[in-house]
Amino acid sequence: MSDQHGAAGTAEAQGPVQIDEELAERLAAHREQLFEKFEIPDAFPADVLEATEERTQTIEEDVSTALDDRTDLRELSAWTIDPIDAQDFDDAISVREDDEEYVLWVHIADVTHYVQPDTTIWEEAKQRGNTVYLPGYTVHMLPAVLAETACSLVPAEDRLAHTVEMHLDKETLSYESIDIYKSVIRSDERLTYGNAEQRLDDPDAPLHDGLSLVWELADRMHEQRKEDGSLVLNPARDRAHTIVEECMLKANKAVTHELMWNRGVEAMYRVHPQPTPDEWDKALREIQELEGVSIPSGTWEDPRKAVNATLEEAPERQLSKIQRAVMRVMPRASYMSDPFGGHHALNFEIYGHFTSPIRRLSDLINHWIVHTNEVPASLASLCEHASERQKAAEQCEREYKTFLREVDLDPYAVNNRGLEVVDAD
Repeated sequence: MSDQHGAAGTAEAQGPVQIDEELAERLAAHREQLFEKFEIPDAFPADVLEATEERTQTIEEDVSTALDDRTDLRELSAWTIDPIDAQDFDDAISVREDDEEYVLWVHIADVTHYVQPDTTIWEEAKQRGNTVYLPGYTVHMLPAVLAETACSLVPAEDRLAHTVEMHLDKETLSYESIDIYKSVIRSDERLTYGNAEQRLDDPDAPLHDGLSLVWELADRMHEQRKEDGSLVLNPARDRAHTIVEECMLKANKAVTHELMWNRGVEAMYRVHPQPTPDEWDKALREIQELEGVSIPSGTWEDPRKAVNATLEEAPERQLSKIQRAVMRVMPRASYMSDPFGGHHALNFEIYGHFTSPIRRLSDLINHWIVHTNEVPASLASLCEHASERQKAAEQCEREYKTFLREVDLDPYAVNNRGLEVVDAD
């Protein structure tokens, strides 16, 4: 069992990080400074909140009405896996093994049923570009009442979803067929990463069989990605995180495949340029010089495979230094309407985002394009705006983590356990 799993389990057991009121006020003041610096709006305008409240008054009626035009998947076993402090659940997983294939369903909250172009909610989401996650504090792209109710795949309630159904060859795991459609699902359970790990270890636990099957599939997909040259900077990721990551990557790739090859339409593709040969050489030489680290012979020709192999064999104390050496030479990924160039780190010829429409503008727009085949006229500028907003969010998060360390708080602990304000007495 990985160290990360132990840390996650400990975080769930320890409870929130406690701070006094004075420190809470300092944190709030610093957040406000950062939001102003990076032009990140926190509170939502009154008209957006009013429109959202109105749009979420009839969730059950919406589902009942929509059933006539959707695939009813409520009898299909499905579950969500999220961090312990997650407030919205935008993706659920179902899986089946047949004689010749695996069938993997990734169900994504159907945000575009509630958030549509030329509405105040859509315009606000466009402006924000993404949800900003700071340790212990979140600035949402969509109002919480929408993200946490109608668009959250809460357990034991019918919800509208956009399902990516993938039939995968049992030997190669390649797509035999891809179907993307509107659905109604009913999640069996909301699992945390810790819950999922425990269920995998307990043969008698609910959902054990489904989790074990999707873990077997995800592990194979993960190993296949590495063999194909996908860069994996976190080799010790636990089973639950691997399940979520691999299933979402497979779904994102399937949707992009559909958009580019079957429809030939523009969309918000995720493009990640590669470092120059000199930059890669610089990173590998820096890694090779670390104490106790040796890049396996025969891997230098493919830097991504060289890094993967080195991370698996390097002493734990050197892992973060190896990761930093790679990140220093990596260009930024960005959104583009043309997928030319592909995604270097993942080693995907074409890639885009679809699985997080609650928190990313790119996914929201791609949902709309998949459903309607209509491409926004301003797509190129939207790609540029989304890229800029993501960069601002990352810089804001980085500076806030630095401030947390300055006031003797561990950003990792705060991020995983949350904060609780207690009386100083």
